[in-house]
Amino acid sequence: MNSSKHYSLDALLATVSKWKLQGEKIVFTNGCFDVFHAGHAFILNTAKTFGTKLIVGLNSDSSITNLKGTSRPINKEQNRVYVLSSLEAVDAIVVFDVATPLELIKAIQPNILVKGGDYAIESIVGAKEVLANGGKVEVVPLVDGLSSSKIIEGLEL
Repeated sequence: MNSSKHYSLDALLATVSKWKLQGEKIVFTNGCFDVFHAGHAFILNTAKTFGTKLIVGLNSDSSITNLKGTSRPINKEQNRVYVLSSLEAVDAIVVFDVATPLELIKAIQPNILVKGGDYAIESIVGAKEVLANGGKVEVVPLVDGLSSSKIIEGLEL
């Protein structure tokens, strides 16, 4: 299950450089996307409307385990990459193996950084750097009642 949208960081940076030369507006968001649900789709589709190319930074399996405990992830990295790559809104996926995507954001220098509504701009990793580079930070409202953790716990349909 390979995806042409799945990039190494080096390959992504070369592609981003071409996109910027072509005048593309680069949007970046990130997450675990472990149990993909309608709220994830809403955030990704909305994120794409802020620019012309959407890059998703995806937490690796080991970074999810470090963040959420040994029972996670539910879905392995290659399967999460495949699901994300099937979305029309997503142009590129890069997996990162650390707690935050700060170094990715610094390297990519997106025009727009997007996170879900459970974050305040001041607490969004990379917001300061994107704003300092003349970019924007957008917060997309969450879809009420949707949460991977609650789905896993059997509290949601």
